[in-house]
Amino acid sequence: MDIERRSGCPINLTMEVLGDRWSLVIVRDIMFGNRRHFRELLGRSEEGIASNILAARLKRLTSLGLISKVDDPSHSQKAIYSLTEPAIQLVPVLAMIGAWGRRHLPVSEDLSIRAELLEVGGPALWDEFMGDLRRIHIEDPIGGAQGTVTSPVLKRLTEAFLEVRARMTAAG
Repeated sequence: MDIERRSGCPINLTMEVLGDRWSLVIVRDIMFGNRRHFRELLGRSEEGIASNILAARLKRLTSLGLISKVDDPSHSQKAIYSLTEPAIQLVPVLAMIGAWGRRHLPVSEDLSIRAELLEVGGPALWDEFMGDLRRIHIEDPIGGAQGTVTSPVLKRLTEAFLEVRARMTAAG
């Protein structure tokens, strides 16, 4: 792992890897949105990442071993990005960041429902989700990207998000 080592502090070193503005957002979009292609990550991000920034962060996350990249067999010019084990192990961290954000920041109901469910589900749900992520990202990344291998936890989280978003849209 090629990172700047200002000290041996685990918090500092983690921030060297994940502390920029976009890295955790990209991991989040791959993890919770199953966005596995460059165009999906670019066009479906709530935050509107620029293409050059996305390309640079994907390259960096790949070089750091947090994501992997394989050619998409369905399209010669596409690649499939997948989480690696170190990124999958960020589920509890992202769950706690989401829980903290829900308590202390002006979050929207639709974008915070997954964080709420992960907080309520706790470690048992995190472990189940990490097992699902291993199946769709490590064991069968192509099937995971094409939807032939799915995550029951991700399905529940996505359904909750879509339900809240539909309710918010209907309420105007």
